[in-house]
Amino acid sequence: MLNTVHYDGPDATPLLIAHGLFGSARNWNVIAKRLSATRHVVVVDMRNHGASPWFDAHSYGELAADLAEVIDQPMDVLGHSMGGKAAMVLALKYPNKVNRLVVADIAPVAYSHTQMGPLEAMRGVDLSVVKNRAEALAQLVGLQDGVADFLLQSLDFKNKRWKLNLDVLAAEMDKIIGFPEVSGTFDGPTLFLSGANSDYVQHAHRGTIKALFPQSHFAKISGVGHWLHAEKPREFEASVTAFCAI
Repeated sequence: MLNTVHYDGPDATPLLIAHGLFGSARNWNVIAKRLSATRHVVVVDMRNHGASPWFDAHSYGELAADLAEVIDQPMDVLGHSMGGKAAMVLALKYPNKVNRLVVADIAPVAYSHTQMGPLEAMRGVDLSVVKNRAEALAQLVGLQDGVADFLLQSLDFKNKRWKLNLDVLAAEMDKIIGFPEVSGTFDGPTLFLSGANSDYVQHAHRGTIKALFPQSHFAKISGVGHWLHAEKPREFEASVTAFCAI
């Protein structure tokens, strides 16, 4: 069973949040607290991340099954990036578990990019000598602005270990950047919420999206990229709240 963090809220359809690759439930703490003003919110650590169990496999079928195990009543589901793909597969395979679906800056397609750069940067940190955040930051090199700070949220300094199963994530990277063949459709309301400066969800993807999610709606948040929830959290929260209230 995945590690879950609960935020109590009013009696309404609860919301489940699934984070992206190299993330954790703690990344969503502020947003989850604010969203809990209108409903109970549950945030998970995905498998091989955070405080959740480690497994030898990391396919979207397995990630979706993990999420299904957490859900004991129909919920609104929000997923970002890897979590968005897992949420889409959840909705397609277990449609009775999902009320409304919000997919943050990802499409149900395979991508050509890889996330091996950040993974190799983490592997390159000599944890035996790192004593504090500044020393770890100095060893995390070759990354885009802000990525090192994000990754350090998953470093357990006390036990000198990453709270990420780096070996399995590396071995399963092709599955993570891909998308499985899934039959059927999810006919519930679905919002594809993207960053206006991101190219993860393109107009060319809409045919594929509509075939799987016929009740899809599309919206963009201006001035942000792939990390739209971190760059403009208030606008992100407002979009999610408005869609889930329809």
